[in-house]
Amino acid sequence: MSSHNGNICIKLLTIALFFTLILPERAVCQQSILDSTFTFRAGTVKTGNALDIITRQTGYNFTYDSRLIDQGKKTVMTFSNIKLSIILDSLLKNDSLVFSVIDKYIIISHAERHTYLPTDSSIIDKVKYITGKIVDDETFEPLPFATIALRNNGKGTVSNNNGDFGMKITSDLFSDTLSVSYLGYLGREIPVIKAFGNNLTISMKREFISIPEIIIRNQNPQEIIVRALKAIPHNYGDTPTKMIGFYREGVMKKSELQTYSEAILQIYKSAYSGTLYGDQIKVYKSRKIENTDRSDTLTIRLKAGLSTCLDLDGAKNTFDFLTRESMNDYSYRMTDIVTYDDEAAYAIEFEQHENIELPLFKGTIYINTVDYGILNAEFEINPKLIHKMKNSFISSSSHGFDTWPASVKYSVSYRKMNNRYFLNHVRGDLIFTSSQKKKLFHTQFKVFFELAITETELTNVSRFDREELAPIHSIFSKTISNYDPLFWGNQDFLTPEDDLLKALKNMNVKLQEFSK
Repeated sequence: MSSHNGNICIKLLTIALFFTLILPERAVCQQSILDSTFTFRAGTVKTGNALDIITRQTGYNFTYDSRLIDQGKKTVMTFSNIKLSIILDSLLKNDSLVFSVIDKYIIISHAERHTYLPTDSSIIDKVKYITGKIVDDETFEPLPFATIALRNNGKGTVSNNNGDFGMKITSDLFSDTLSVSYLGYLGREIPVIKAFGNNLTISMKREFISIPEIIIRNQNPQEIIVRALKAIPHNYGDTPTKMIGFYREGVMKKSELQTYSEAILQIYKSAYSGTLYGDQIKVYKSRKIENTDRSDTLTIRLKAGLSTCLDLDGAKNTFDFLTRESMNDYSYRMTDIVTYDDEAAYAIEFEQHENIELPLFKGTIYINTVDYGILNAEFEINPKLIHKMKNSFISSSSHGFDTWPASVKYSVSYRKMNNRYFLNHVRGDLIFTSSQKKKLFHTQFKVFFELAITETELTNVSRFDREELAPIHSIFSKTISNYDPLFWGNQDFLTPEDDLLKALKNMNVKLQEFSK
């Protein structure tokens, strides 16, 4: 089994960027929904219900800053052959709101946010912040690890487990377009200038591809995987890349956060072919807080989280379940073909054969049906055999305790930009169980680590000096000692999930970035 078997991942989306402009004719055509007349006889209803009624009758969903509209406020929804724009004005009763239409979405925002950009950039803010939540447009369930990126730029981020995201935009990028992508869903595009403001709710529409079962059965998943491996040099490039990434890791003991570390990283990503150089990482900024002291009899520290994130780039360090020499250890089954923006991907499930005694993987990998690019992969170590990998995760056990992994899951995604794929997001979620020797009671630890690429650049790429490199093979939470009061400045970071934010606030030391 290859050396990176303790690391592997996928779960989200990659973003296929489009470089075709939104034509004015398209906007004019779609804007006509606001001029169309409708009749509603709902009577007195809550504002949120009124918008739902409009969505059901028109087929158009709403996107807006949740602070702009009081969804619980009652309003009268009785109209006969009235223009939709007038109906919305009457329902919302706010002269400062304007409406615009993109695809099948009606965007509600402040009027001043839709004016043309002034030619003198000094008139407007140098940096603005876009935040929001990515949700399913039918269930309103959050979509974790969605890719949010600028269509014509290497800047991007991902949503967290709650579907929340944040991105800082400088004035030179105000004319760009925000693209949102998620496997199995139609892509969304919103002009940056129309996305400013906090708490946007961006709903994604699931797209079902009707594929006859016989077609799926007749596909050879091993053949698709071989094609994906052959396409790696073309899809991922033979030139190095300079990246900025946000890294975080944490350890939860029962319901309490023991340690939490974050860092802004500069990454030298070596070429995927034709080079002997490896990847490099330099820590630009970092911070850490701990909730442990000498009275704690049991603690866990994550082993080599930074190194694992690089190893989980399965297109470079070929996933064990994709290598030719390991294919005989696995069974493969193509289960579906799913949409991804305006393209599609094969969904291939894999699992080790029952006669294999070594702990291998089970999961799903998604491969583009056209160029055979690996979009993402999600997998876990075989739960039945995971106990055999104790030494791959445990740096050292507390004296008098036995500690072993109970669950190890990974996710990895790639972003497609200018017909080239780039590492986008890596996530690991691990559960450990520990018990004191000769005692019946167990203690559970939850450990996670995550790397989100926020900027990608192909120009002026050079390797770092040796003395600048982060000690990626050490225990990351022990290497961070400084506490920067200014924190990230204009750098992007992942928004903490609700449970993590609560845990951080319960710790003895609060991170300034999360304080209210």
